[in-house]
Amino acid sequence: MSAGRPRIVVCDDEADLRRMLSDYLSRRGFEVCAAEGAEAMRRCLETRADAVVLDVAMPGQDGLSALRELRRTSQVPVLMLTAAAEVVDRVVGLELGADDYVPKPVDLRELEARLRALLRRGVRVPEAAAPATGRVPFGPCTLDLDGARLFGPDGAEIAVTAMEFALLRVFAENRGRVLSRDRILAVAHDRGWDRFDRSVDLRVSRLRRKVERNPAKPETIRTVRGIGYVFG
Repeated sequence: MSAGRPRIVVCDDEADLRRMLSDYLSRRGFEVCAAEGAEAMRRCLETRADAVVLDVAMPGQDGLSALRELRRTSQVPVLMLTAAAEVVDRVVGLELGADDYVPKPVDLRELEARLRALLRRGVRVPEAAAPATGRVPFGPCTLDLDGARLFGPDGAEIAVTAMEFALLRVFAENRGRVLSRDRILAVAHDRGWDRFDRSVDLRVSRLRRKVERNPAKPETIRTVRGIGYVFG
């Protein structure tokens, strides 16, 4: 993150919303560059930026197209603004490389909290990085990514389903990174998961019984209230 005040680019075609976000974030210690479209956003990014707040629904080049183009050259953290009912836009945005989202109408305190969480994590890992392979420590256990197997502290194999292994892989490849539920669904590529229920929470609960020393006080897969989960 840049020294001094974090610099945030706010890109939205609604002048009132840009002004509201700019005023609020400026009062909260951020330096803000407001942009009314994708081209203006690119001009703001020519200097430096610590994070981008990007609206999905913009005239001309929409936010998803702008995000796809941005990810070709930059790994700056991106927080998407989406209509509350547009689940598809949220999932597509996460698949294209967005780091998180906030639904409209925007809750300013939630927006600030999510921005600060992104900034604490620093520069995101490029999506093009090679997937993890081999055996990796997973709390007290060991995860064999090549063999799709999980082993306990004593070396004995712990049975996991295909869906559970997919979730373990997602966490192993994103160690230290807070993952929203939608992000987990997007990168796990499991169409059998219902995006409208708490299936992620249920699967995490089951995994904790297999990988945590004390599932009631998880240390390996931790909950980040209001956002999702983090491994490591």
